[in-house]
Amino acid sequence: MEFWLVATGLVAIVAISLIVALMRGRPVGTDTAPDMQVYKDQLSEIQRDLDRGVLNETEAERTRVEIARRALEADKAAQAMSAGAALPRPVTLGLSVLVLMVLIGGTGAVYWQLGAPGYADLPLEIRKASAEERRATRMSQAEAEAQLPPAPLITPEDPDTAALIKQLRDVVAERPDDERGLTLLAGYEGWLGNFKAAYTAIGQVILIRGDEAQAEDYVALTEMMVQAAGGYVSPEAEAAIEQVLARDPNNGAARYFLGLMYAQNDRPDVAFRLWRILLNESTPQAPWYPVLISELPGLAEAAGARFTPPQEASSAPGPSAEDMAAAAEMAPEDREAMIRGMVEGLADELATQGGPADKWARLIRALGVLGETDRAQAIYEEALSVFAGQDSDIGQLTTAAQSIGLAE
Repeated sequence: MEFWLVATGLVAIVAISLIVALMRGRPVGTDTAPDMQVYKDQLSEIQRDLDRGVLNETEAERTRVEIARRALEADKAAQAMSAGAALPRPVTLGLSVLVLMVLIGGTGAVYWQLGAPGYADLPLEIRKASAEERRATRMSQAEAEAQLPPAPLITPEDPDTAALIKQLRDVVAERPDDERGLTLLAGYEGWLGNFKAAYTAIGQVILIRGDEAQAEDYVALTEMMVQAAGGYVSPEAEAAIEQVLARDPNNGAARYFLGLMYAQNDRPDVAFRLWRILLNESTPQAPWYPVLISELPGLAEAAGARFTPPQEASSAPGPSAEDMAAAAEMAPEDREAMIRGMVEGLADELATQGGPADKWARLIRALGVLGETDRAQAIYEEALSVFAGQDSDIGQLTTAAQSIGLAE
């Protein structure tokens, strides 16, 4: 109620001011030319100059005539302005009604689009509590997956690859504690787009490894769960993120997914802070980099913060939203060809330009999923020499190799 009283009062003040100005007009015949007093002073000055002998009578008269001419022109212009400003009363009343309609109608239209009719302003603490309640009561992983249509799966063209996947599924069904089989199966299921089967296998691997499970294991679990839920970060995925950060507080993938979770639960302020720091600490080669560049401006606006994209943002690698949408609509065989093309592109980039350890690890996993284990082994050995002495990078590479059955 207070909002509407204040808004109505402001509209009334503006409307009255404009209407009074329209109806008052300018009095006809009044000397309103600002230069008239100047001309009078100039005439007085001429007389003083004449008395002091500075001017002779002829010069003084010529100057008086020129000043008088200018004064007449100024007065004529002022009279014309006054006459033009005095509008007929019906016109003034019509304009007044139009002003009221524009103010009231325009204000209402803008508020209807940008405001929240019927809702009172919420204090910050109440909004935070509401967001926390939404986060605590949001959909589970199973509920989110149930709302999605069945995702199209890739069908391997290579009969040997198809036979291997079937064999892995049979082995895992018979021996659910086969860690190596589960790890290989998780990679293949993720490549096929069968994300639920992938994260189920990864979860079983984590159970088998127990306290020895690594941050990368939980990162893979998180990625597959979010993929299976169509980009939604469920409570179960959040729990996996917490496990990653407990083992590796600086893990970029986990920090990205944590920011995504807050963005999905009405906390753009927290998401913005998390992603802004992550962007500052990431290279353009990081897989989340183009997403941050795309999403941070909107988050900044929602959070009431300022954000200036880095200059190198325009050249940041990674598929655009249009590319991802196009890939989702591809036939399975075309999508497989695209994946192979991306793998070859990554391999060429690392061979010619090099890159961080996470890119090498990604290539190793991708080659393993495609069934090119010999090539994956060669890439792994090359990467070990590139990152020799860098324990964290070596650990990341080894985890990737182990996920496809290498580096046992």
